[in-house]
Amino acid sequence: MYKARLIHAQISLGKFEEFLDNFIYYSKQRISTCVYVANVHMFIECKIDYDFRASFNLADIVLPDGKPLCNALYYLYNIKQERVAGMDVMPALLERASKSGVIVYFYGSTDDVLKKIHEKCASIYPTLKIGGMYSPPFRKLTADEDQKIIDNINASGAGIVLVALGCPKQEKWMSAMKGRISSVMIGVGGAFPVFAGAQKRAPKWMQDASLEWLYRLVQEPRRLFKRYFVTNSLFIFMVLREKLRLSWFPSHK
Repeated sequence: MYKARLIHAQISLGKFEEFLDNFIYYSKQRISTCVYVANVHMFIECKIDYDFRASFNLADIVLPDGKPLCNALYYLYNIKQERVAGMDVMPALLERASKSGVIVYFYGSTDDVLKKIHEKCASIYPTLKIGGMYSPPFRKLTADEDQKIIDNINASGAGIVLVALGCPKQEKWMSAMKGRISSVMIGVGGAFPVFAGAQKRAPKWMQDASLEWLYRLVQEPRRLFKRYFVTNSLFIFMVLREKLRLSWFPSHK
C-alpha cells in the first residue's frame, strides 16, 4: 500500500478490502496507527493550515473518502482509485472485528449517539467486543484528563479506536495520541450519527455522482452552506489550476 500526491496532499491508494485487512492486522499487533478519512473539506483544511498539512501527510493512512478526490486523481494524474468512504468502512470494520475478536473503542460524538451505537452493535454484531465508549467535553482537556483517557483505552485492550470529533479536531487528536495509544485510530466523523440512525445517508445515486455533499447541505444548510460554498469552489479552482500547470510542465507530474 502506497500513497500518491494530489496537489499538496498525500492520499493512500488501494482497494477497500485491502485497507480493512491492514486495519485488522495492525489492530491485532496493537500498532499505534493514524488513519485519516479525507474529503474535500479536509483537503482544503490541510492547504490553508500548514501544521495540519504536516500531520496530514505524516498520517499512516489517508483514505480517499470523498468521490471528488478520486475523480481528481484520475483527471490530473490518470490514477484510478475507488472511493473508500468512512461510512462504509465503519460497519465493515465492525463486522470484521466481531469475527476476529478485535476489541473496539468508540471515542467522540454524544452520549445519546453512543448509546444508539451500542444498541445497534448488540443487535447486529452480538460477538463484537466493545472496550469502551466516551463522549469528551467540547472544551480542551487537561493533561491529566488526556492521560486518563489514554490509560483507559490502552487498558481496555482495544485494537481499534473509532474517533468522531469532527475535522480537523479528530485528526489533531489522533496525531497527538500517536505512540501513546496502542490502537488503530480512525477518524470516521459523521459515520457515528449515520450508523446510529440519527442522520440519513445520501442515496446511492448521489454518492456515485459525487453529490453526497449536496444531500448533507440540504439536511444542515445553516451549518454547512459556508463550508461547502467555500471549500468546493476552492477545490475546483485548485484542480483546474493544477491541470493547467501540468499542461505547461507535463514532466512535473
